[in-house]
Formats: sequence, structure tokens, C-alpha cells
Amino acid sequence: MVKKRIIVTGGLGFIGSNLIDLLLKKNFQVINIDKITYSSNFYNTKKYKNNKNYKFIKCDLNNKNKLKKILNKFKPKCIFNLAAETHVDRSIDGPENFIKSNILGVFNLLEVFKKYSKKNSKSKLIHISTDEVYGDVLKGRSNEDYPYKPSSPYAASKASSDHLVYSYVRTYKLPAIITNCSNNYGPKQHPEKLLPKLIYYIIKNKSLPIYGKGLNSREWIYVTDHCEALIKIFQKGKVGNFYNIGSNINKTNIEIAKSLIKIAKKNIKIGKNVKIKFVKDRPGHDVRYALNSKKIHKEIKWKPKINLNKGINLTFKWYLNNLQYYSSIKMKEATKRIGLKK
Repeated sequence: MVKKRIIVTGGLGFIGSNLIDLLLKKNFQVINIDKITYSSNFYNTKKYKNNKNYKFIKCDLNNKNKLKKILNKFKPKCIFNLAAETHVDRSIDGPENFIKSNILGVFNLLEVFKKYSKKNSKSKLIHISTDEVYGDVLKGRSNEDYPYKPSSPYAASKASSDHLVYSYVRTYKLPAIITNCSNNYGPKQHPEKLLPKLIYYIIKNKSLPIYGKGLNSREWIYVTDHCEALIKIFQKGKVGNFYNIGSNINKTNIEIAKSLIKIAKKNIKIGKNVKIKFVKDRPGHDVRYALNSKKIHKEIKWKPKINLNKGINLTFKWYLNNLQYYSSIKMKEATKRIGLKK
């Protein structure tokens, strides 16, 4: 039996590398396309770099000719598009990279996939987006029909890419699906993000910086649960649909920090400097994101398996057992405060 070939864009990143791990376990052949930026890390793929079903190709989505050749050569059944600039604070300091990657890169991918899918009608594009496109959701939960109201240049660039993908579905009958997921956490996440940054500071016996008063609420999902949902959407999702992927678990940043300290104490002896320290808030910081994920529960029969306490415990242990991961990154740059308007 011929194995299904899958392309994952941005596969050296956090979610992409975890998705590849799962796809290989499920016996797919995977081609990882990544342009190699500061958040790309070969540490994330070292476990399967010699796997005969895995191949890495350096390619920017804005390189249309190379992208075309890759698709025509490997003939994937599905492309999971995870290639994106994702850090809100960086988008505040310099939005240009976000426009190039998240909008122009997606436009190029759509143009190439449009031609490819005419000859390969059973192929699909799964475009992975974020709950941040909905902006502040102060009450209730945003379903797939909720209006987009992005607050940061990052969220706006992702919203733009979602609209672009959907326009190609409507206009060109492109076989694509859009997913919007809540805050991911877990192994291999770049330490510019909250949990791996706090874990690093705990290990290094430093204070834990929390924006504002720590009351910003996020919906948290363990990365493997997200990846399982993506594979199920590829297999069972309806072309042209949007699917929210969430856990229904909301916690404030201060609650996350306190849970992490509690879990850390069970695993290591923590130093006296490990205390929460409130720092100046991010400009335009959304108060709350919360997804309504009933559609995926009903249509795809997917639900998350990892509860938050177990997930944070697994995450902490992974970083503790992979301290080399931190040394593979320029930590001074990763932990430097950015995203304050000049």
C-alpha cells in the first residue's frame, strides 16, 4: 500500500514539528518545508531526521517556482500550512515580516495550490489560524460565525490570510479548510512564549515576568490534542469550512504561572528568586479569548484528551529533560522584552 504524502509548512516550528511527529507515527510520508527563521529549530526534528518517511526542504512560501516544483514532484494528498510569524510582541515592533509571511506567503501558496489541485482533485489544503482573529471575547465564546476583529498586526495578518483562503474556496473552488485554534502549549515551543519562558526562569532561579496584573484570560490546549484535531479535519472535515479547535479551559496568566510554580516544586527544588513579578503590559493587549468548539465535536467527533494540569506537568518535564533545547536558542534575544511602542 502506497503511503499518503503530506506537506507540512513551518515544520521546524513548535506546532509543525509536533504535527510531523504524529503524522509519522500514523504512517504518513512527510515533507517538511521551512524557510528557517529565528523560531525554526532543528532540535525539534532531530528525533526523526533519519526516518525514511521524512524529508526536509528549505523553502520560503514566497518562492513560487520552488514551491511549484515541490508540489509537482511529491504530489501531496494534503498541505498543512503552519508557516507563519506568530509572536504578537514582534508584530508590534516590526509588522513587515508578518505581512510578507502571513499574507504574501499564503497568497503564493494559494496560487501554486490552485494549479496543482486542478490536476490532483483529491488533495486538500488545511490552513492553520488562531483564535486571536476574533479579538476580545469578553463574554461567552466565539463560534465559527463570530466577526473578525483582530487587535494586533499579527492577528490582523492571520485574519487577512484566512479571508484570502476563503476567497479562493469561493472563487476558484479550492479544496481548502481553515482552522482557528486557541493558545497551544507543550514540548518544543520557542521560549518567547509564556510557558517555556517561565519554565526557563524557574530553572534559572529568576523572577517570572507577567504582563499587567496577569488577568488576561486565554484558552489553553495541549499541542498534541491540536495536532490530533488537524489530522481528523484532513480525514473528515468538509472543504470550505472553518473549524474552531479549543479545550474549553480558560485560565488567566497569573493562574498559569501559579500552577507552573506548584508543578515545578514537585519536580525540582526551586530557588528563592522564583516569584511572580508584574511588568508593563503589552499595547492593545486583548483581555480574553474563548472559542466555541461544538462544531468539531459534533461533525468530526474530536475532543481534547489532556487536561491542563497533566499538560503543564508533561511540558515542564520535557523542558527539564531537554535543557539542550534552551542552549540551541539565543536565550538573551528570546527573553528580551519587546513589543513596547516606541
